Amino acid sequence: MTETLTIPRPDDWHLHLRDGAMLKAVLPETARHFGRAIIMPNLVPPVVTGDQAAAYRERILAALPEGMAFEPLMTLYLTEDTDPADVAAAHASGLVKAVKLYPAGATTNSASGVSDFNKVRGVLEKMAEIGLPLCVHGEVTDADIDIFDREAVFIDRVLDPIRKSTPGLRVVMEHITTKNGVDYVKSNAAGLGATITTHHLIINRNHILVGGIKPHYYCLPVAKREEHRQALRAAATSGDARFFLGTDSAPHTDPNKESACGCAGCFTATNTMPLLAHVFEEESALDKLAGFASENGPAFYGLPVSDETLSLSKSDAAVDFPEKIETGEGPVTVFDPGFDVHWHAE
Repeated sequence: MTETLTIPRPDDWHLHLRDGAMLKAVLPETARHFGRAIIMPNLVPPVVTGDQAAAYRERILAALPEGMAFEPLMTLYLTEDTDPADVAAAHASGLVKAVKLYPAGATTNSASGVSDFNKVRGVLEKMAEIGLPLCVHGEVTDADIDIFDREAVFIDRVLDPIRKSTPGLRVVMEHITTKNGVDYVKSNAAGLGATITTHHLIINRNHILVGGIKPHYYCLPVAKREEHRQALRAAATSGDARFFLGTDSAPHTDPNKESACGCAGCFTATNTMPLLAHVFEEESALDKLAGFASENGPAFYGLPVSDETLSLSKSDAAVDFPEKIETGEGPVTVFDPGFDVHWHAE
């Protein structure tokens, strides 16, 4: 049995850091293990221009504790008023690594997202021309579509038409949650990748609902049936370079999670790497963990693999993860996998 594992320092290709006091509290939880992360732009107001992305990057770096090394990879929030020239300039400067598509109303702080996709065609065509990836929150928001079907319908109704009408557009299907998403990635040519979260490898919809509502397991896209979780685990541990880690770690204070209308998001920055080691060991795929967490993402984004390393070791004693992270806005609960984890990361 493998008891130790050393991999290139991993990166997180989908991360929420928020701003202000929350940013200052949660950033060290990511920077402890991860060298880089694609930073989500859904602040209030959202990060929609190159200048706003540059200012947000400076706030992130200012919040980084002394002695920690971390590179925020910035994104722009796509709106129906986004200027293709601004996007191109932000990309050419090296600042912006992707543009984020939120269908309007799909998730937290997505009200400024896209309703009419014809209005963003010019931006998408410019992105295809310059090779800038589009990161998509892949859910439709139609009231008549069941929440558990939103991802599958988005693929057929929105994503596939966008890709067919914009040849060369590079797309990341973020936080896929279904076998439909896995199959779509596998059936398509180069230029399409997908991130998979830590929590979607561990929980299905029963974890949220059976025995009482578990608000700290509620996320968007919502966890699906067990067959979909198994498809995600098979994809993540397959060695297929089109699948890579994006935690979608999303901090909300406990009062905002534990309310009559609780916020969506799981906070996994603190314990993702030990949890992934546990999952990959269960799937007899520890040799594939470096690809998923450290190599496939940089390859898609055209960046070098880190020359630093992260060591994982297994011990008889279970890891004692903190239950909560204290922030200036209130406590944030750390994702609880519901089982003992014996892998330590350092």
